[in-house]
Amino acid sequence: MDWNDLKIFYTVAEQRNLTTAADVLGMSHTTVFRRLKAFESSIGSRLFDRIQGRYELTETGLRLLGKVRIMSGIVEDAAREIVGDDRTPGGTVIVTAPSSFAQHFLPSFLLELSTLYPEIAVTLLVTNDELNMSTRQADVALRVTKSPPDHLVGRKLMSIRWGMYGAPSYFERHGKPESSQDLTGHTFIGASGRLTTLEGYTWLERQNDLLSRTHTDDLTTMSSLAAAGHGLALLPDDLSRDDLERCFTLELAGKNSLWILTHPDLRRVERINIVMRFLGEKFKTELRLQR
Repeated sequence: MDWNDLKIFYTVAEQRNLTTAADVLGMSHTTVFRRLKAFESSIGSRLFDRIQGRYELTETGLRLLGKVRIMSGIVEDAAREIVGDDRTPGGTVIVTAPSSFAQHFLPSFLLELSTLYPEIAVTLLVTNDELNMSTRQADVALRVTKSPPDHLVGRKLMSIRWGMYGAPSYFERHGKPESSQDLTGHTFIGASGRLTTLEGYTWLERQNDLLSRTHTDDLTTMSSLAAAGHGLALLPDDLSRDDLERCFTLELAGKNSLWILTHPDLRRVERINIVMRFLGEKFKTELRLQR
């Protein structure tokens, strides 16, 4: 049996009047009458006798009403529990973030979150891949993108600049450039793979007066190579670290956009709203990103 048909039967049985039941259901009188007749036909039994304008249950209808009342109670209990879960700040929130944010920012942010909201547990998935939020692979996504997917909702938190970074040991040997005009004769860590499509690395590769002996396709690895003294590294400011010094902003590299996103069906869940608001405020006031 279709639950929608059972709901129509249940409402008519409770109201004993087709017009009143139609108003409760938000349907037309004609639609309720047609659906009820089709339901009786499908089960091969009359459920109501119409007596002086009122719909009185037959013996079959009475037996069915008892079962439907039990079903309706279960549905209402489930609805209350689900709504309670959504309005209660407790539970698990699955957050996905790129490695730079997961390693450099989220550890301290999530520690503070757990102090303020001990009833919220966070699962952190470190990946740049888009996860399926419809199936709860993730609840909240931190993503660096110019155009977030249309099926997600959220907000842009900030723009992140790109800067030239190097290790103190490198500067002791080669000096510290103060602008892009000072790069002549310096060694930089080149890009490979999909990083080569980014404008900043394309520009660096075109400079004949620069040297590049080491290449990588991963930004976190590039920052580690720079910290070891391999050369200068063009990095977004979310990859700044204590063992690297920032030289200058490379404007032609553009800016990254940091977004915090979720699925539309999850935006009314209180624990997810709490996590999104908290992380949004922490990133917007993070001094390491205020270049």
